[in-house]
Amino acid sequence: MTTTTSNEPTLGDVIEKLDRLSTDVEKLSAEVEKLSTDVEKTNDKTDRFNDKFDNYQKATQWVVQLAFTLIASATITVIITSVLRK
Repeated sequence: MTTTTSNEPTLGDVIEKLDRLSTDVEKLSAEVEKLSTDVEKTNDKTDRFNDKFDNYQKATQWVVQLAFTLIASATITVIITSVLRK
């Protein structure tokens, strides 16, 4: 009587592999949840940065506009003063 070893997986082997797969899926699900939370936080920070940058850009435009207005007013004042003195 000769016994041959079967290369077929046993039911125990299949159950063990399914348990490992289940554990791996649970770990991956936890990591995906953590990454989703991180992405949400990053999006919130990006939105706040964009708001701050937009405010900075508008303020800079107002300062430039004010500077040009002051320069134009001073130039007009000098021109008018020099014309009226003659």
